[in-house]
Amino acid sequence: MIVTTKQLFELAYGKYAIGAYNINNVEQCKGLFEGCLALGADGKVNWDLAAPFIIQISKGARSYTNKVFLEGLIRAADEIYPDAVFAVHLDHGDEKTCYDCIESGFYSSVMIDASHEDFDGNVATTKRVVDAAHAKGLVVEAELGQLGGVEEHVQVSEADAKLTDPEQAKEFVKRTGVDSLACAIGTSHGAFKFSGTQGLHFDVLAEIQKRLPGFPLVMHGSSSVPQDEVERINAAGGKLAGAKGVNADEFAQAAKLGVTKINIDTDGRLVWTRVHREYFKNHPENFDLRPPGKIFIDEYAKFITAKNLKLGSSGQLKAVRKALGL
Repeated sequence: MIVTTKQLFELAYGKYAIGAYNINNVEQCKGLFEGCLALGADGKVNWDLAAPFIIQISKGARSYTNKVFLEGLIRAADEIYPDAVFAVHLDHGDEKTCYDCIESGFYSSVMIDASHEDFDGNVATTKRVVDAAHAKGLVVEAELGQLGGVEEHVQVSEADAKLTDPEQAKEFVKRTGVDSLACAIGTSHGAFKFSGTQGLHFDVLAEIQKRLPGFPLVMHGSSSVPQDEVERINAAGGKLAGAKGVNADEFAQAAKLGVTKINIDTDGRLVWTRVHREYFKNHPENFDLRPPGKIFIDEYAKFITAKNLKLGSSGQLKAVRKALGL
C-alpha cells in the first residue's frame, strides 16, 4: 500500500529510521519488496523482520526507462506484495520535475533540491513546490547545506561542501512550510564519502533537532560502501580503490536525533556490480541476462533485510499496518 512519507515519519520519529532505496529496474524493485517483507523460501512474510520503506525514483531513473515503466513496476509490485507499506518519493528533483510528479497523481512525496542556490533562492524555490504539493495532498522534502559529490543535476566539490547551519534550518522550515529536511552533516553522494578519520557530525544534528523538535530530518549519501563488496568487485575486474562510506552502526544514533529517513543508493549499485562482474567472469560463455538477474534479486533482498536491521525499521511493519488501520 502506498502511503505518504509524513505518515511513516510520524510513526518512526525518535525510534527508528526508514530506508529510502532508489530503483531503476524490475530486478531492484522485486528485490526491494522481497527484502522489506523478508520473504522466506515459502513466500511468507517474516513479521519479525518485515519493514516499511520508501521507494525513491530519481530524475535520472525517470529518464533512463521512461517514468511510466517505473510507475507500472511499482503498481505491479503493490498488487503482488499486498502486505507491503511504502511511500513513492521523487529523489533530488528540480522544480520542473517536481511539478510533473505532483501532477502525475502517482507520487506520495517529492524532494526539491535547490541547495545549489543561495539561502533566499532555496527558500523561494522550495516554497513554490511546497504550495503546489500541499494543494494536491503530497508532502515535500528539501535540502539545506551542500553534500559533496554528484547527485542528478547538482555537483559539489569537497571544498565547497557546507554543513547545515542549525539556525538557518529553523528559519528555512518556518518560511517554506516543508515537511522534512535533508541536512548536510558530513556525508557525501557516491562511494567516496570520507577520508581519514572524518565521520558524521552528530553535534550539528543535535543542534538542528533542538531547534526543530519533532521535525523529521533526512540523511542523504548514507550508503556504507561495504569493503567486502568493493574487494569482490575489484577482484572481478573493478577499480574502486579508496571507496569508503558511512558506518551503518551509526544509523541508530541518528534516528534518536530526529533522522526518520536515510537514503541508500550506492550500496545497492555495488551489489548489482559485484553479482554481474562475478557471474560473467565465472561464466564467460553465458549470454543470457536472466541467470545473473535472478542471483541479484536474491542478493539484493538479503542486502535490504540486513540494512533495515541497522536502521531499526526491521520488525516494525506489523505495528505500522495496525497504526494505519490496515
